[in-house]
Amino acid sequence: MSLLIGVPREVFAGEKRVATVPEVVEKLIKLGFKVIVETGAGDSANSSDDAYRAAGAEIAESAAALWSGADMVFKVRAPNDEEVGMMREGSTLISFIWPAQSPELMQKLAAKKVTVLAIDALPRQLSRAQKMDALTSQAGVAGYRAVIEAANGFGRFFNGQITAAGKVPPAKVFIAGAGVAGLAAIGTAAGLGAIVRANDTRAEVADQVKSLGGEFVKVDYEEEGSGGGGYAKVMSEGFQQAQREMYAKQAREVDIIITTALIPGKPAPKLITAEMVQSMKPGSVIVDMAAEQGGNCELTEPGQAVVKHGVTIIGYTDLVSRLAKQSSTLYATNLFRLTEELCKTKDGQINVNMEDDAIRGLTVIKDGEITWPAPAPKIPVAAAKPAAAAVPVAKKSHGHGEPSEPMSPKNMAIMFAVAGALFWLIGAYAPIAFLGHFTVFVLACFIGYMVVWNVKPALHTPLMSVTNAVSSIIAIGALVQIAPPLAADIVRPDAVIRWLAIGSIVLATINMFGGFAVTQRMLEMFRK
Repeated sequence: MSLLIGVPREVFAGEKRVATVPEVVEKLIKLGFKVIVETGAGDSANSSDDAYRAAGAEIAESAAALWSGADMVFKVRAPNDEEVGMMREGSTLISFIWPAQSPELMQKLAAKKVTVLAIDALPRQLSRAQKMDALTSQAGVAGYRAVIEAANGFGRFFNGQITAAGKVPPAKVFIAGAGVAGLAAIGTAAGLGAIVRANDTRAEVADQVKSLGGEFVKVDYEEEGSGGGGYAKVMSEGFQQAQREMYAKQAREVDIIITTALIPGKPAPKLITAEMVQSMKPGSVIVDMAAEQGGNCELTEPGQAVVKHGVTIIGYTDLVSRLAKQSSTLYATNLFRLTEELCKTKDGQINVNMEDDAIRGLTVIKDGEITWPAPAPKIPVAAAKPAAAAVPVAKKSHGHGEPSEPMSPKNMAIMFAVAGALFWLIGAYAPIAFLGHFTVFVLACFIGYMVVWNVKPALHTPLMSVTNAVSSIIAIGALVQIAPPLAADIVRPDAVIRWLAIGSIVLATINMFGGFAVTQRMLEMFRK
């Protein structure tokens, strides 16, 4: 019998998201499940009851009816005490739970003998878990929205302009933390035309910052800041002091600061002091994305936008909900991908496989037993390379760009002798007309080989390099064919050849220009 998936309306204050959307309901039904949605659950995310009905879902008139009848419940925020009380024993809950910060909730859920999959506990280091990674999808939305809120609170354009009324300098944006949210903010701010700077304790993100159009600002202190699961770690006092000095300098120079620094299970680190806020230019903006965990700025008031010392400090805790339709769609897709892993048989039944590293990491309560924290996932280690053989092995060429063993003088002499004899035989017995074409053919092969295989694919793909080189050879050969003036009689064989050569030039030119145009678009994409 197919399981019934329930989607209640979120009761957390200010939460506008919904755990699934009509487009995803259709996919869940194709997996064999039934879906029931509480009336009004998707209203704030532009998903009406009628849209859910059209997708095949039932509509529950009350939360109690939904919770008591559902075999599985999809939620965004962790359930409150009232919702836990309505849960049916033996059912399954998939939601954000934050087990490290919610020990009392864990105990209450365990007492209901339910199975709980915490979407925030997903082992993010597993590559196949990326499709289920709701933290990443929601953080990307939050980073984008943070820039929009900053632009709304800023008194100028982001991009620089020169108009008849005067010159407008571009806004300078500093982003503290280049995780998923930070990178989304960098790309959005750069796309709006701002000068973007960013910093992170993890040195490896510098290239990502630059690829999105930002400038990586390095702390003058050597220390590795990578932590587990894609997060940063707590840094030493020496590093933090050097970091504060860098932040103080940036605060004096930039117009907008966006902070994203969070470490799981710990209060948000204080990066922007009151003195730094005072040093900022009047009209500047700070968007504190860590406000829900206390904030990265000392003057942040969670949930509020306040003006202090002439600086607007935005501490909204519902940035993701401010793009409810987009964030709900992404979250619903994450849950659908998880459901696919739970229901590989597509028969409307789930299997919480505790041998699967991804599912084991997500499962914080199994049939009323607390299973959190999960053991570290087994990540396969690359096999060690075998030791080099003691007996030397002759080197072979492996294709373009790889060195090969040079030919010995003896073999080279034999090759030239054979080639010379072959050419002598052809020259002695072949017709005069054939010799001219044969000479052109041999030279074309030699030149073509040298041109194609010596192209350096520095700025575009090797495939594009080779195709452009081949097109160039075609164009040169065609030019040779049309060198004599066109005859008046276009039906003569040589005239036909010339017209074919002209067509070849046109086609080869289109191919070359198209290749360079595609290459230019690729380069522009990576610059952004």
